[in-house]
Amino acid sequence: MTVTLEIQKTVYGGDGLGRLGDGRVCFVPGAYAGETVKAEIVEQKKRYVKARLVEVVEALPDRLPPDPARAVVPGMVYHDVSYAAELRFKQDQLENFLWKVAQEVLPLEVVPSDRQLNYRTKATYHTEKRGGRWLFGYRRELSHEVVDIAQDPLACPEINAALPSVRAGVMALLTQGAAGVRRSAAAEDVTVRWTPIDGVKWWLGAPPQGLELHERTAGMRFAVPGDGFYQVNPEIGEKLAAAVRDAYLDGLDVAPNILDLYCGVGVFGLLCLKGAEGSAATPRLVGVESGRAAIAAAKKNAAAAGLAANFFCERVGGSLGRIKLGPRHTVILDPPRGGLEPNVAPWLAKRAVPRVFYVSCDPATLTRDLQALSSTYRIVDVKLFDMFPRTARFETFVELSRR
Repeated sequence: MTVTLEIQKTVYGGDGLGRLGDGRVCFVPGAYAGETVKAEIVEQKKRYVKARLVEVVEALPDRLPPDPARAVVPGMVYHDVSYAAELRFKQDQLENFLWKVAQEVLPLEVVPSDRQLNYRTKATYHTEKRGGRWLFGYRRELSHEVVDIAQDPLACPEINAALPSVRAGVMALLTQGAAGVRRSAAAEDVTVRWTPIDGVKWWLGAPPQGLELHERTAGMRFAVPGDGFYQVNPEIGEKLAAAVRDAYLDGLDVAPNILDLYCGVGVFGLLCLKGAEGSAATPRLVGVESGRAAIAAAKKNAAAAGLAANFFCERVGGSLGRIKLGPRHTVILDPPRGGLEPNVAPWLAKRAVPRVFYVSCDPATLTRDLQALSSTYRIVDVKLFDMFPRTARFETFVELSRR
């Protein structure tokens, strides 16, 4: 069944949203707010349907003309609109999420990326044998079929330069040697990382034991375990880290002590502590993170920078009974995409510290957690950092203060 729709908005994830005559919502990938399209319904639910874009009847002025030379990989949901339009869509999406918390449109700063392509310093690829041939690339979101790539428009130039040799090495593992080795290789993902200090490293499955990489952000050097998290867009990662540090320093006299939850290798907390050097304040930093290798790296990073800090390897939600918070604390939250563990927001809401900084890569879980904090804290500043141009995702930094 084919329908003609006016697309009312571009929702988080990149789909265009329109409504059928019966009131049901219709999601159309590849259609954008302000367009009229024809779409074929491919999946029906009680309250919504999904459709495939058939024809753009009335295009958005920001839609780019078709270009066969434009490189596209799965996940690039905004590849065929201007970057200005992409940023508008993302801002609107975040404003809609935050409305659920504040019941008003909050002032929102959007921090764009100078690079819209070739920015990623880490990429994860998959392999699949189809039609007697091994493919190497990204998976399609719905079918999970691997799209073979020779070059990656999202990866940094250094990774792209290394891709032919990476691909050759992976293919050798998949096609040569013992059958058990080949089967094991076929079941693993391929990770490729680049840092200015270490160059390009790649591996199948888990990283080599003991692998340590080295990054630099806001003037500080950080050791990172091979499987450790680090922002993949260095330019925006630098701006995000600086924003957290600067917000902390703005209130240094009010809340100098730092509790860094989900601290990873210590980037935010240590940058704040470093920024406070030379001031009259004597801040204390405590970081909590469940990854053993990440905590070992955080301790190493603090020692290398000559900073006194305490880092603990423990699940955040399981450590709350031992954490002491006072009236001079700033709490930094940087959880994974699933957001805070269920007991963390209620615990923090009862503590009423002066300031809370929340760094999020998922606006849905961010909204859920902010709602749980809203009885005690109010939002005073929001920044959207476009960490992942041409894709659906972005980072958000929210500063909260005690009511």
